[in-house]
Amino acid sequence: MPEIAAHVERMPGSGVRHILERALRQPGAIILAVGEPGELVREEVRAVAAQAWHAGDLRYAPNGGIPLLREAIRDKLTRENGLDVDVEQIWVTVGATQALHMAMAVTLGRGDEVLVPDPGYTTFTMNAHLLQAMPVPYRLRPERAFQPDLAELEALITPQTRAVIVNTPSNPLGSTFDRPTLEAMMALAHRHDLWVISDEVYERFTWGAPHVSVHTLDQDGRVLSVFSTSKTYAMTGARVGWLVTPPGWRSTMLRVQESLVSCVDAPSQRAAAAAISGDQSDVARAADHYRDNLAAAMAQLDAQGLRYLPPTGAFYLWIDVSHASGGDVTAWCERFLEEAGVAVAPGRAFGASGEGWIRVCVASDRASLLEGLSRLPAASESGSAQGAGSPHP
Repeated sequence: MPEIAAHVERMPGSGVRHILERALRQPGAIILAVGEPGELVREEVRAVAAQAWHAGDLRYAPNGGIPLLREAIRDKLTRENGLDVDVEQIWVTVGATQALHMAMAVTLGRGDEVLVPDPGYTTFTMNAHLLQAMPVPYRLRPERAFQPDLAELEALITPQTRAVIVNTPSNPLGSTFDRPTLEAMMALAHRHDLWVISDEVYERFTWGAPHVSVHTLDQDGRVLSVFSTSKTYAMTGARVGWLVTPPGWRSTMLRVQESLVSCVDAPSQRAAAAAISGDQSDVARAADHYRDNLAAAMAQLDAQGLRYLPPTGAFYLWIDVSHASGGDVTAWCERFLEEAGVAVAPGRAFGASGEGWIRVCVASDRASLLEGLSRLPAASESGSAQGAGSPHP
C-alpha cells in the first residue's frame, strides 16, 4: 500500500482533543478542557438560519461570502476595531480554523519558518507542519507574566523566517498584549520584512484595557487578521469566521478559497450576519458571566494555594500544577481525569513552555467549574507552586 505523506505523519495531534475524547467516554466527568461557551445562541439568530434552510437557501454562495455578511463584517470592523477595509479584503471562512490555515497557506512555502507563541494555540503548529513549513516557538515565560521578550524573539529570526503569529487575547493563557508591545512587534516585522498573522478570536472578552487590533498598526500591508463568531456569539458549531487580508488580494483569494472549501453555507452566513448586526446585549451578558466566573475561580484557587496567571482576556485560567504533575503534565491530566473525574487541558499541548501548567475553561456553569477546581491538588506547605514571578499568588 502507498504511504501517507511523511510531513503529515510528523504533524502533532491535539492534546486537548485527546483529553476531551477520553472525558466524553467517562460518565459524569466535569469537562473544563475545551473552549466551549456555555451561552445559548440568541433565538433571533437561530431563527434566521432556520428560515434559510426552510426557504431552500442552499445553493453555492460567493467564494468570499454573501454580500450581507461581508458588509456586516466591514461595518463591525469600522465600529469596533477602528479598521477601514473594503469588503474585498474580507473572506468568510469555515471558522477561524480555516482562516488561520488560509493565512498561513498564502504566506508560507515549504521550508519557510513561522514564529509561533509558546504556549500557544495548537493549530498554529499543526498548520505549519501540514504546510511543510517549520514552526519556531517564541517563549512566553511566567517570570515575564507571559509577555514576549522582543530581543529573544528577534534573535530567532533567520533568512527562512517569513511570518510571526500574534494571538491576543491569548488561548491558552488568557493574557493580552498591550499597544506598546504590539507596536514593537510590528516594528520588528517591518525591520525583517515579515508577515504578521493576528488571531483575534477572543477580541470581545478583555478584562481591563480594551482590545487592540494589530491591523490598526499596519502601515504597509503586512497583516492578515483572523476573527470568528464562535466565541463571541457562542456559535462554535456554525463554523463562521473571517480573514482580513491586505488590499488587492482578490484574485489570489478567489483561487485559494475555491481550492479549500469553495464557500461557507448560506444559512450559517445569514445567522452570522444577524448576530454581528443585531442586539449585542447577549455578548455583554456573556462577558459578565465569564468575568464573574473568573473571579469566583480565582478566589477558590487562592484558597487552595495554587499559582495561576491572572487573566486579562478570553475565558481561560492558566494554572500551575507542577507541584503535583511530576514533570509530565500530560500524563498527570489523564490520571486526574480517571481518578478525579475532571478534564483539564495539559499545558504541554500548547508547547514545551506549558509543561507543569494546565488550561481551564471557565465558560461553563459556575457550580461545575468550582467543583472541578476543588478537586485540584492543593499546593504543598513548602510553597513549591508559589512565588515564582508574576503569576498569582
